[in-house]
Amino acid sequence: MHIPDGFIAPQFYLPAYAVTGGFWVWAVRGLKQRLDEETIPRLAVITALAYVIGMVMLPLPGGSTGHLVGIGMLAMLFGVRLAFLAYSLVLLLQALLFGAGGITALPVNALAVGLVGAITMTLFMGWRSERYQLPFLVAGAFLAVVIPALLIALVLGIQPAIAQRDDGTPLFFPFGPEVVIPAILLPHLVIGGLEALLTLAVWRYAKTRGWLA
Repeated sequence: MHIPDGFIAPQFYLPAYAVTGGFWVWAVRGLKQRLDEETIPRLAVITALAYVIGMVMLPLPGGSTGHLVGIGMLAMLFGVRLAFLAYSLVLLLQALLFGAGGITALPVNALAVGLVGAITMTLFMGWRSERYQLPFLVAGAFLAVVIPALLIALVLGIQPAIAQRDDGTPLFFPFGPEVVIPAILLPHLVIGGLEALLTLAVWRYAKTRGWLA
């Protein structure tokens, strides 16, 4: 999901920045009440972990690569708002420090992965029962990667229809949804499975440390 600059048209990313900015303001509201001396170091550690795993490229079938996300464990431990803010920071640092993803793609990734991914995981956390926790945790972490991947694929797939030259050639991303959806979604089925395993490991550790209610 490290989309470089030049793939998304300004007709799309400028409104996306406006929408994302509204959600950033919403997420920041009441931040002081949610952060305390116990939450801050935990959030820092898990955010750093999300940053690191997002920089490690994993070989995938077909000769491509991908990376884990970490939004499931962030949402599991800290809820939607903090997970959204933390992952937005991860995306910003990756873009500025290593060029892993463009600034123009930041609002798209923040909304799709940071917000939708966090909401997906939080919903599954709320649906779990004391007896059946693991299936909901695994499904939530898996879908928190796959659903954002589908959304990002759709965003890229509609770019040829948004901005074209006079001869009809796309100005930005050149491939339509029929190409980009399977190209992005299929590898992320594998990544989603790995993400579920990572989230489950973090859940077991957090449970032993009393981090979970």
